[in-house]
Amino acid sequence: MSETALPEDLAAVRSALTEWYRDDHRSYPWRETTDPYAILVSEVMSQQTQLDRVVDAWTDFLDQWPTAADLAAADRADVVAFWTDHSLGYNNRAKYLHEAAGQVVGEFDGEWPTDPEGLQELMGVGPYTANAVASFAFDNGDAVVDTNVERVLYRAFDVPDDDSEFERVANELLPEGDSRVWNNAIMELGGVACGKTPSCDAAECPWREWCHAYETGDFTAPDVPTQPSFEGSRRQFRGRVVSILKDAEELGVDELGPRVRVDYAPGSDSEGGREWLLGLLSDLDSDGLVTVEGEGEDAVARLRR
Repeated sequence: MSETALPEDLAAVRSALTEWYRDDHRSYPWRETTDPYAILVSEVMSQQTQLDRVVDAWTDFLDQWPTAADLAAADRADVVAFWTDHSLGYNNRAKYLHEAAGQVVGEFDGEWPTDPEGLQELMGVGPYTANAVASFAFDNGDAVVDTNVERVLYRAFDVPDDDSEFERVANELLPEGDSRVWNNAIMELGGVACGKTPSCDAAECPWREWCHAYETGDFTAPDVPTQPSFEGSRRQFRGRVVSILKDAEELGVDELGPRVRVDYAPGSDSEGGREWLLGLLSDLDSDGLVTVEGEGEDAVARLRR
């Protein structure tokens, strides 16, 4: 399998995402702390629960057991009962969290491991959770790769559905020494802009100019196996416009039209006419993908480079 070709200007790709995240992102309390205990609790709770539902449970949990030492000293039955009362999924996660707190207090003298390898020594902490805690608490992790991240990479950079390739590309994209912001940002992108139903324009996705799916209109992904409404859709025609203009320095609207759809009729007032195509070009212009000069039949389109 050949390696995925990423955009040449990775600095611009990275900057676009981190600026987008810093400008506006969902606010969760565990994103406002670097306490590894609080972050581990959030990671374990969110394994089977939507993030918005985790907030109250996480807050209540930390009110009851504010530190790892407090949790380690608690009765395990109380911890499991809390888990059940808050509908947080499998009770063994509560048991593992309680035991991990005991390890930090008893085996590590209250000092948390700071890298993914060390954190995996804690009960119930696998590679993903260890890397997340290392990233968000200590800014010392590798790229986090979850379902959201895989969906983003698959769509944006045409990464094949292969675990090792997802991991390789994710780590190539990761800015050195900036795992805290980067991992939060790319997961936010998958959660807000690149969900199963994408919101590219509404969420102002920062990767639209590089995104393979946005260019072609094909938003399938490993967890989104079908796109039944793609054929003949507006996003399909958007993709055709961008692909055609990649190979042409510029095209007049009536030169472009027949290449976009075989039934193009300049004078038609319905879909497939000049006004329809000008509307499509106007959208692409607003999205920063295409430049349109002139009006009506004199309009000329070119791809922004």
